[in-house]
Amino acid sequence: MSTSTTKAVFGDYVELTKPRLSALSVITALVGYAAGRPPFIVGELFAVVVGTSLAAGGVAALNQWLEHDTDAQMKRTADRPIPTGKVATGSAFVLGALMCAAALGLIFVKVNGLAAFFTLLTIISYLGWYTPAKRWSRFSTEIGALAGAFPPLIGWAAAEGRITALGWILFGILFFWQMPHFMAIAWTYRRDYAAVHFPMLPVRDESGAKVAAWSFVNAVALFVVSLLPTILGLATLWYFAAAILGGLWFLHRATVFLRPVGRDVAARRLFFGSIIYLPIVLGALVADRVIFF
Repeated sequence: MSTSTTKAVFGDYVELTKPRLSALSVITALVGYAAGRPPFIVGELFAVVVGTSLAAGGVAALNQWLEHDTDAQMKRTADRPIPTGKVATGSAFVLGALMCAAALGLIFVKVNGLAAFFTLLTIISYLGWYTPAKRWSRFSTEIGALAGAFPPLIGWAAAEGRITALGWILFGILFFWQMPHFMAIAWTYRRDYAAVHFPMLPVRDESGAKVAAWSFVNAVALFVVSLLPTILGLATLWYFAAAILGGLWFLHRATVFLRPVGRDVAARRLFFGSIIYLPIVLGALVADRVIFF
């Protein structure tokens, strides 16, 4: 167990919540909420934003509490608050647990039980399934993608009180998007993951051929699922055009990753491409639903 060697400051606790990564959960929850086109209720919207923020930050803190031993051994994570001794493990646990509990209480009371259920499912699947799976399962990335795809359902449940077709499509978009996104990251940092014996595909596949192929397969699935809103009559041709153009561009990035020559560079470009692709497609869907549908 680590102990603080210096007094923690506010910024250290903020860093413990991984604000940039947590923001993705909040944004995708808002996408689900906005795409559901609910009546504008300030208190409900506030509860979705704050509740999802608390849950995402709490999960991040508890994840670092659980993984502080492996974080200390990897270059990309060795400077996190717990390995550096800025935040004690006990403090990280208390902060994370309180944030998760507050998130569940707020969403249950101010939104509805179904949204709270998906919030709980996000917390449990990430901490109870994905985090331990990283140490023993080849499929940890896929498990993590499931956990990461639940936030849009929190927003959709808040908006509609049930999960209908478009909610599950958003779940599918997030799931398939995460695979090339995180495969690109894992390939770039494969030596770090190998150092702590995480048995993920980029560690086992020394050539990267299987990593690239699996990224491409999921990019194709993402492209198909992203077209379903219009095909099922849940969005207009304006969104369809944006999904096709964005999808083909992203597929090109995934195709380049398939080539053995320059694979490291292609992985980084695929990663940054994924960051550009997601807000374009999700933004187009929300705009289409709100303005044109």
